[in-house]
Amino acid sequence: MALEGEVAGVPPAPVGAGAPDALLGESRWPPVAGVALFMVLNVVVRLWLPHECVAHLPWLVPALEAVLVVVLLTSDPSGAAERRRMRRLALTLVGLLVAAALWATGVLVDDLIAGKGVSNSPSELLASGATVWLGNNLAFALLYWLMDGGGPVARTHHPAPTDFAFTQHLSPELAPPGWRPVFLDYLHLGFTNATAFSPTDVMPLTLRAKYTMLLQSTVALALFGLVVARAVNAFT
Repeated sequence: MALEGEVAGVPPAPVGAGAPDALLGESRWPPVAGVALFMVLNVVVRLWLPHECVAHLPWLVPALEAVLVVVLLTSDPSGAAERRRMRRLALTLVGLLVAAALWATGVLVDDLIAGKGVSNSPSELLASGATVWLGNNLAFALLYWLMDGGGPVARTHHPAPTDFAFTQHLSPELAPPGWRPVFLDYLHLGFTNATAFSPTDVMPLTLRAKYTMLLQSTVALALFGLVVARAVNAFT
């Protein structure tokens, strides 16, 4: 698959280079597994709470996730133009996932303030809040993965830090030669940013990286504060 950055001077991946992962620059299975697992979790929660769905569009997010999984598994373009089209498609799908996660957060916050929906049941509130929180983390991790340096393929040709500087960038002696971040590194970034509400071991270098992290940490802070406070109050 080619989620390649449109960076000048990036040579196209060789045609017939072997495994499809060669076109992506790393294994496609970690992002596929992450999206697939969250899709299953989404379906389970939707079936458990069919009338109290946070987003009020119960199957929208699982449908987007299913499309993204299909794209990740089946896309294998060989030309530069096809790779650019696939990158735009992937960014569009991930952008929709981020928008859906933010919408679900907004609806959940509104339910909490108004005292309606899942906010009246501690177990349902915690399940919905955890699902929304996990969805935000996964969506932002995918966004970081596609955004940093133009995407995974572009990073194979330009491994120097562009949007994010990882510990291995700042201290090369800690990493093996040729190290570059892969999806699991961005998944870790998404979760640590959502729990610490600030950069931890990864430094944002560009404005788009800084304000994307700011948006994620703000949403996570709102979820933690309101969901936990309401759940504790409901239990007591």
